[in-house]
Amino acid sequence: MSADDRADHPGAGETDGFQRLWTPHRMAYIKGENKPTGSEPQDGCPFCRVPGLPDPEGLVVARGKSAFAVLNLYPYNSGHLLICPYRHVADYAGIDAAEAAEIAALTQQGITALRSASGAQGFNVGMNLGSVAGAGIAAHLHQHIVPRWGGDTNFMPVVGRTKVLPELLGQTRDALVAHWPADDR
Repeated sequence: MSADDRADHPGAGETDGFQRLWTPHRMAYIKGENKPTGSEPQDGCPFCRVPGLPDPEGLVVARGKSAFAVLNLYPYNSGHLLICPYRHVADYAGIDAAEAAEIAALTQQGITALRSASGAQGFNVGMNLGSVAGAGIAAHLHQHIVPRWGGDTNFMPVVGRTKVLPELLGQTRDALVAHWPADDR
């Protein structure tokens, strides 16, 4: 921040030699914007809303008959995918066999696409069932696929509590769509 900027913004702080990496988009997540107000689909569930949007707008990467793959709006890493059933159901034990099979198939396809599009070297895959287990949106089941690379947990997330994403979500979506394998079931 220049001296002129500090003059225009009193209280902005003194120069300390540090560069700042601003991530204002994270404030929406911190404030809970777009988080459902209850447990019913009509309470603002984004996983019920997204399938009704055009794929690029909703960040939908792939659609199946009973589940879909969508980019996480607040990713842990670039390419962080969520696999969601269309049906508004909270518990993994509450899905039927067709939904379970399609969630598994989309997970495999997502891993394949991430490897091909970004050279991901590993993955964290899993579900947080219930808010006490860490589910940000507990009312609608979703499985995370988080791509990992050697050295991606460096000082930025560990010390700075900041994640650096190298591209915009729309760019990530386009790359994954281009690398999504055909469904050969």
